[in-house]
Amino acid sequence: MTRTLVVVGHGMVGHRLVETLRERDADNTWRIVVLGEEPRAAYDRVALSSYLDGKSAEDLSLASHELLDDPMVDLRLNTAATGIDRTARTVSTSDGSGLPYDALVLATGSRPFVPPVPGHDLDGCFVYRTIEDLDDIRAAATEGEPGVVIGGGLLGLEAANALRLLGMRAHVVEMAPRLMPLQVDEGGGQVLSRLVGDLGLTIHCGAATKSIDGEDRVRSVTLADGTVIDTGVVVFSAGVRPRDELAQLAGLERAERGGFLVDEGCRTSAENIWAIGECAAVDGRCYGLVAPGYSMAEGVAEQLLSLGEGAFPGADLSTKLKLLGVDVASFGDAHGQTEGALEVVYANNAAGTYAKLVLSDDARILLGGVLVGDASAYSVLRPLIDRELPAPPEQLLLPAGSGIDAGALPADATVCSCNNVSKEDITTAITGQGLTDVPGIKGCTKAGTSCGSCVPMLKNLLAECGVSTSKALCEHFPQSRTELFEIVQATGIGSFSELIGKHGTGRGCDICKPAVASILASLGHGHILDGEQAGLQDTNDRFLANMQRNGTYSVVPRVPGGEITPEKLIVLGELAKEFGLYTKITGGQRIDLFGARVEQLPLIWRRLVDAGFESGHAYGKALRTVKSCVGNDWCRYGVQDSVSMAIRLELRYRGLRAPHKIKAGVSGCARECAEARGKDFGVIATDKGWNLYVGGNGGFTPRHAELLAADLDDEQLISLVDRFLMFYVRTADRLQRTSAWLESLDGGLDHLREVVVEDSLGIGAELEATMQHHVDNYSDEWAGVLADPGKLAHFVSFVNAPDAPDPAIRFVQERGQIRPGPVSLPMPAIPNQEVLT
Repeated sequence: MTRTLVVVGHGMVGHRLVETLRERDADNTWRIVVLGEEPRAAYDRVALSSYLDGKSAEDLSLASHELLDDPMVDLRLNTAATGIDRTARTVSTSDGSGLPYDALVLATGSRPFVPPVPGHDLDGCFVYRTIEDLDDIRAAATEGEPGVVIGGGLLGLEAANALRLLGMRAHVVEMAPRLMPLQVDEGGGQVLSRLVGDLGLTIHCGAATKSIDGEDRVRSVTLADGTVIDTGVVVFSAGVRPRDELAQLAGLERAERGGFLVDEGCRTSAENIWAIGECAAVDGRCYGLVAPGYSMAEGVAEQLLSLGEGAFPGADLSTKLKLLGVDVASFGDAHGQTEGALEVVYANNAAGTYAKLVLSDDARILLGGVLVGDASAYSVLRPLIDRELPAPPEQLLLPAGSGIDAGALPADATVCSCNNVSKEDITTAITGQGLTDVPGIKGCTKAGTSCGSCVPMLKNLLAECGVSTSKALCEHFPQSRTELFEIVQATGIGSFSELIGKHGTGRGCDICKPAVASILASLGHGHILDGEQAGLQDTNDRFLANMQRNGTYSVVPRVPGGEITPEKLIVLGELAKEFGLYTKITGGQRIDLFGARVEQLPLIWRRLVDAGFESGHAYGKALRTVKSCVGNDWCRYGVQDSVSMAIRLELRYRGLRAPHKIKAGVSGCARECAEARGKDFGVIATDKGWNLYVGGNGGFTPRHAELLAADLDDEQLISLVDRFLMFYVRTADRLQRTSAWLESLDGGLDHLREVVVEDSLGIGAELEATMQHHVDNYSDEWAGVLADPGKLAHFVSFVNAPDAPDPAIRFVQERGQIRPGPVSLPMPAIPNQEVLT
């Protein structure tokens, strides 16, 4: 029998409960009604400041289409719970309805705490909690003017970053003597203050707010020491309080400091009512981090499905963050409050790093630690909490962490605290499922899919499980594709035979030949059908067209940005009629002509080149298309000229050979009609310029591109795309799309941003120069074939009868166009056999 679960609150924790329940409830025993006060479904509140850094509300959304369309889930937005009748087992709602329930879970979250200082309710005062809060702050912000954040904790620094992203000069006022007083110690706080101060923030630690001044709206903030900060924007980020108003209405017990009082199973004082997340006081204590809330949600789901006791395992309050570009991590007993605890500190003021380990009184057990400036050791150190040190503490504190490996971790050590995944869970998945890479581990265990701090450890565990990650391209080259690229670039080697003679063995294979051919083409070593290079190409590149299932080829001329003149459309129509080709408009905004025999390709392309067309590289591992919407010339919502930008990008990167195909898109506004977030690189217009997204794709595993940089002008955009593409071309593996490449990078998007945007490796100019060399030396591949009788000689079905068409190719008619006809295959004769009975 199907029962009804009512979930009050659709934040991150409430959503995790719904998601987990639907994943495990194979028999549909629970119908779920979710009440959400906000106008939108659950979103990533942890990444809220990214909303002001180019991400949209849709980007932050956690609700999948599958969940929203699930008939067993009834999500009611803009609807609050106003009361609970425990006797009748009903929940009354703000729309006047009453919901019966068999089980009720309260996931109401928390509200921002606003200190009752004079003037706290003036216009210009905000809190930092929801997307609507950020919209209000954005509307009030004035670029170049001061903005004040009250509170220097984790959320306070996030709010300061938000003001900074809006172009304001942020002041942070913190009563404690240091920033993030709950997470870092005095030494770490000093380093953190200096690092964020270098970014332009003004820090006021040990300072109380005396008043917010102004008549009808904020004009200034006065601190207790008399300091006056002129500002029109004040953001309160001074902690949160649990949303537990329903406790009194329903007669539920509250904890002494607020929150629904629950036991270790998250059960309230009433039967069949649970509370999870920030509103739940487990044995009297509330937790303000999302990871403990996720554990509570999964535990309650377990109880609802009678899969176990679902007891809350306790909270891991470890935190690893990048605040304003500064790495900060805190884990275990970070403040050394354990009796007899010892501290080992390594500080490098020149590098701006601070690291501290807290040890037991015999210096054998790791109790906790603090890392500021460089938190790369976090993934190794955090799982070792309350365990014996595998190496001397000074070795663990070395920069880039710890000279220990994954083998030092015990099997039950939690590697991914966000999703409660242990080392044993991961190694079992690797060996049992035959996983060979980090994306595979993510998909199988969820480890590394939230904050990502454990991703380096996942790679170590692959190695520990004996997963070989040989860098060899193939049996003929011990080098990786990246290394071969560097060899060709540094030495100027211009042929496969010279490269394999000096750096490989044997004669090559179907893996290394096309890969080396791609490298040579990327570095501008002539036409891909020149001399020896012609023999390296696979079938499609050999004929500069895509072979179809009946042995014919498709012809796809380039249509930059999807813009085409009537005259060119007429040429395509005339060609299709003359050669009897099937025509279809592609998803990349161009026209595909199917059914050409190999000997017809030069004839067709002669006409196309004469009409001004170029190769569309639909056959190659190269830039395919740059899709665009119509932009602000035609669309009422467009804010930039997306068509002109798409054309500029497509003409700049046409012919660029890469490890895999590259697709791009340019949208003229946030409505995203060009689907740029589904491309290898996507550009979306803003009021100030362009946002650049990277690493998206469709295919078997669709992936949204991630924001690399925001509000770029035209030249900044071109510069960053140059760097991104050339860094990808140089360092990706063979047949690796940008999405998989991005997933494989140590540090992921953060590392890519450091290299491409911040130029941390100092190669930005070189990447741009290499791309410019490609642009300056581009030539159309089909024009090159038509001008060379030697290359044209390849385009025949039969070497001994170059003018004879392949008789096996036949077509039938359907909807006024050709279709491949059925292919008759010779069948072997089967001799008569006696049947034995």
